[in-house]
Amino acid sequence: MELCMNLVNGGSISVVNLNSSRLSRSLPVRKNPISLQSYTCLRPPSLSRQFQPSQFAVSASPSSSSSSSTALSSEKDQLPADIVVTETQEPNSRVKLSIQVPPEVCDDCYKRVIDEFMKQAKVPGFRPGKKVPESILVSHVGKKSVQKAAVESILRRTLPHAMSSVTGTPLRDSVRIVTRFSDMEQAYSSLNSLRYDVIVDIAPEVKWIPENGYKNLKVIVEIDSDIDAQNASELELRRRHKSLGSLRIVTDRGLQIGDLAVLDISATTVDQDESTVKSIPSAESKGYNFDTEDGDKVVPGFLDSIIGIQRGETKSFPLVFPESWTQEDLRGIHAQFNVECKELFYRDLPELDDSLAERLLPGGTSLKQVKESLLQKFLEVEQTAREQAADNAILDQLCKMVEVDIPQSFFEEQGRQLYGARLLEIQANIKLNEQQLASLSSKKAVDEYLLNQKENITHMIKQSLAVGDIYKRENLQLSTEEIVKEVENSIAEFKRQKQDYDEERVRGQVQEILEGAKVLEWLREHAEIQYVTR
Repeated sequence: MELCMNLVNGGSISVVNLNSSRLSRSLPVRKNPISLQSYTCLRPPSLSRQFQPSQFAVSASPSSSSSSSTALSSEKDQLPADIVVTETQEPNSRVKLSIQVPPEVCDDCYKRVIDEFMKQAKVPGFRPGKKVPESILVSHVGKKSVQKAAVESILRRTLPHAMSSVTGTPLRDSVRIVTRFSDMEQAYSSLNSLRYDVIVDIAPEVKWIPENGYKNLKVIVEIDSDIDAQNASELELRRRHKSLGSLRIVTDRGLQIGDLAVLDISATTVDQDESTVKSIPSAESKGYNFDTEDGDKVVPGFLDSIIGIQRGETKSFPLVFPESWTQEDLRGIHAQFNVECKELFYRDLPELDDSLAERLLPGGTSLKQVKESLLQKFLEVEQTAREQAADNAILDQLCKMVEVDIPQSFFEEQGRQLYGARLLEIQANIKLNEQQLASLSSKKAVDEYLLNQKENITHMIKQSLAVGDIYKRENLQLSTEEIVKEVENSIAEFKRQKQDYDEERVRGQVQEILEGAKVLEWLREHAEIQYVTR
């Protein structure tokens, strides 16, 4: 993997990834019964990819005529003298390196640059390969260009040495030379030595409060009552039974429980002094098919208020939207509802007995067997929901127990991954045109997302780092077969969706997801979990 230092507008030099083919798409995670469904937050990929000198190349000249770009060898280039590196700790898991390069190293780099120009330059009056006097060569190439190339050579050879002295684990893609290139040129030209500063993020340290507190977790998990397997299976049986019935028009009575009504609904807000009245568009509906058995899905009191209403009749009544209402802007609002019954139906249902078994459930042999099959299905759903809720509660608890100084590069990378995944979801549901996609992919759009989602992104990173730390502390292991199988499945999914992918990144993210699932499995086994129905 090749990286280079790119000089931007003559300012600071930053290390950028040239061809790592960074995944702009989130890893397609299939829900499997073991673990992947539980671990939805990816650890920032930089965690498992440390700085490697062999991954860097230098290209740091605003002038293409004098630009030099040479990949580093797998080992640090031997220097004729030691450089002096001073390290200063900075906030957000960042360190600053001040690097002093002695004249001996500068001279050696200059000689290498002259030798390289000697091989490549076509100087009038000299045959190719013929030694050209240094003064003539410098005059031909340009003193300024030679100096730029010499500074590049110095950076290319000394940066790996400087990075090897960093306390902690430097993170790839976070190295940035902050000294202006023009200042380095001037210093080299006048002093025949060089000093430059580098900023680099390091892998953050996870501090547990209390220490090893994750080993004695006590978690209260709130479970929605509608996931109860018994209730859910009974509701599903009732739904299937109703689908086998026929609707008949009610002619001689008003609305009863079990009926289905077609309603025109309108609502207005009502101030206490009744001086201001405003319509509530989101509460209005024409031709609304209302099943009285779904009374728990409407505003409390709505069903009771229309019981007895007949076809063609209109009823008006006040209700208050509860504080738990899904639409935040309606919570606590006093409203006056007007409801007109356009049509009224009752269900003519066949008797619920063994004769309906096959129609209720393909392959069903009896009503008892149908009930048992549905119950088993919803018991599995309930168990999955309980595990997911437990995992979420555990992750939230872990987040509160750790202190992490999050590097900015971690934050930005995780945020861009989440934003990229969000864009893919939007693109899958709404086919965006090129202009819309370009607008949503712009730097401004991404920066706004990072700002607005800062708390959420930070929360996810803390959870992810905590999980990764537990995996190492508890010496948990994955089998090679697990990783290979999931990598193959993930790549097959990318191909099926005709998406580009980087196999190395896929492998890394697969391993991180599986590691996270392994940790959550371990935590569930060791935690004291209490389930509370809400």
